[in-house]
Amino acid sequence: MKYKHLRPLLFTLPAECAHSLSIKALKSGFSPAPIKRDIDYAPLKTQLWHLNFPNPVGIAAGFDKNAEVIAPLLGLGFGFVECGTVTPKPQIGNPKPRIFRCPDQRAIINRMGFPGKGVKLFKDNLIHFLNQKPRPEGIIGLNIGMNKDQSDPAADYKLLIQQIGALADYITVNISSPNTAGLRDLQHAAQYTDLIKAVLDARSKYCSEHTPPPLLVKLAPDLNTEQQEALASASLEIGIDGLILTNTTLDRPDALPNKFAGEKGGLSGAPLKDKSTQIIHNFYALTEGKIPIIGVGGIENAKDAYDKIKAGASLVQLYSALVYYGPELVQDIHQGLLDLMHADGYAHISEAIGAAHNEEKT
Repeated sequence: MKYKHLRPLLFTLPAECAHSLSIKALKSGFSPAPIKRDIDYAPLKTQLWHLNFPNPVGIAAGFDKNAEVIAPLLGLGFGFVECGTVTPKPQIGNPKPRIFRCPDQRAIINRMGFPGKGVKLFKDNLIHFLNQKPRPEGIIGLNIGMNKDQSDPAADYKLLIQQIGALADYITVNISSPNTAGLRDLQHAAQYTDLIKAVLDARSKYCSEHTPPPLLVKLAPDLNTEQQEALASASLEIGIDGLILTNTTLDRPDALPNKFAGEKGGLSGAPLKDKSTQIIHNFYALTEGKIPIIGVGGIENAKDAYDKIKAGASLVQLYSALVYYGPELVQDIHQGLLDLMHADGYAHISEAIGAAHNEEKT
């Protein structure tokens, strides 16, 4: 059954109930979008760090908070799945309702506050996936965060590295959600430097038996020019492996209905698209392309993904658009990316990374 036929039913439910139903459906084996095997995906295969991504389109953190449906998500055609955000202790998050849809603008506001079942269950679910034989093709990222009541953020991030770091293909340090008090303060350059150095030390200590997983940091789209410059400089100095740009925004564009715009939380979906792409463009320039970027925010089709790649992203992630377009979107983007890169004369998607910067110079 096509998602467009299911969506009216799902939209009669509160957003969080619909999400829970989606998780249950995936766990039960329901797969509305089987992979098209007759497409040559070789031009989309991406090698980054020491990892081989089947394609550059992943699902962002927030969908699979407890690492419950990794295999079904890979089965939908995602090249990588980022699980979490996971916190050391279970927590219920902010009061409900805390997710709000705006179908006319294809937007979502959430103020979840890192709800989850904690690292113990997360780790059990992750190990269950990793023990599958054969393991489904695709890369697994772990997005880690701090508990709401933690006064020493570094302690939580280091504990998570100790508990699950060695199981990750890559690790993302989330310091940019607007829904946990004080979290975004960690984006100030001095605090950022101290925190990430502590996390890197923990990675060296607890993930040294094998090749350490790349460490990425997820940043907000609401950074001003001075903050972007400071964080780009600090990231180069510290030697992080990658950036995820961007998280949700606190902005409320004028086109949003007043009632929807009045809800507190982070805005995602189509209204975030241009802002996140600009941040990607800025950081690629500020770092001279030396730090790989995963681009996320407002991607609804192949052109949106391609624009982020041309702005400097090596990989991209979706989430909010799945609410409006369904899982068929993943493979539509694959096909569209192939068409767009071939139209530009590229034999491989990697040739398009940062191409917008070259176009500006000519």
